[in-house]
Amino acid sequence: MKIDINCDMGESFGAYSIGHDQGIMPYITSANIACGFHAGDPDVMKKTVHLAIEHGVKIGAHPGFQDLAGFGRRNMALSPEEVYSLVVYQIGALQAFVQVKGAALHHVKPHGALYNMAASNEEMASAIAAAVKDVDISLILYGLAGSKLVEAGQKAGLKTASEVFADRTYTREGMLTPRRLPHAVIEDSEEAVSQVIRMAKEKKVRAADGTEVDIQADTVCIHGDGPHALSFARLIRTKLQDEGIEVRSIAREE
Repeated sequence: MKIDINCDMGESFGAYSIGHDQGIMPYITSANIACGFHAGDPDVMKKTVHLAIEHGVKIGAHPGFQDLAGFGRRNMALSPEEVYSLVVYQIGALQAFVQVKGAALHHVKPHGALYNMAASNEEMASAIAAAVKDVDISLILYGLAGSKLVEAGQKAGLKTASEVFADRTYTREGMLTPRRLPHAVIEDSEEAVSQVIRMAKEKKVRAADGTEVDIQADTVCIHGDGPHALSFARLIRTKLQDEGIEVRSIAREE
């Protein structure tokens, strides 16, 4: 058994510092780096790429809606053509910083509302998959397990990674419980870790209503901007290894 640990990073910009990138980087295997639209800026992108390379962490582009004020978490009514251009533009920006450092981009994981909308919107999912494929077909597309985004990536001939979440609850359909609803977020660290271990070992998760749901767990997302993010990153890495689950990045050649 093996699983990748990914974290959204590089979300500081200008005078604003967001997240715990320096502390968390040693405990993850893949970093999703903001590309300047929902968060991040060119200098932060450059520094975060360098930090990931220092720690042997795989680098992914983390494109989002052009909505800095809303942190990319507000739905936007974009056409498939606009979504395609949005994603190509942001992948290209980060890819340049990666190439300057002599490394290679590993994956793409959409951010926030773009990610959530593509989980159920086939047209949007297909536009994202097409953008990733056209930039570099060897890139891995990260998407919510069981979502339209993973399905679209597979149809486009991309390698995909089905993502699960440690600190979020699920609906009986296998989707994330919307944040606006009660009990959408798991606050207890031990409970969150137990959920991940079960998803990795048994490929099951208990939905918020008690239903047992089948789930594929290739990679688990931990959020790097919470007050206890660093201690949680350390805990989940240790507990997974204690359970005999190998923590490693997803190889593109597999």
